[in-house]
Amino acid sequence: MPEVSRFLGIVIGMFYRDHGVAHFHAAYGEHEVSIEVETSTVHGDFPPRALRLVLEWATLHRQELLEDWQLARQGQPLKPI
Repeated sequence: MPEVSRFLGIVIGMFYRDHGVAHFHAAYGEHEVSIEVETSTVHGDFPPRALRLVLEWATLHRQELLEDWQLARQGQPLKPI
């Protein structure tokens, strides 16, 4: 998974061949979730404190995430956030 950000042990990334609505993946230890960029809908299991941090981060970087989603769909290198 191409990494776009890393903070407090949480890794944020996007897959190039993902389909559906714009989303990103977050990994923390053995936990992984996918989160829809526009609605913040969470799919998967994550520790509550780490999830709050990821959702706050996603709100702050929503536009950058959407731009990286478009790059990923075109097979272009993702920009670090």
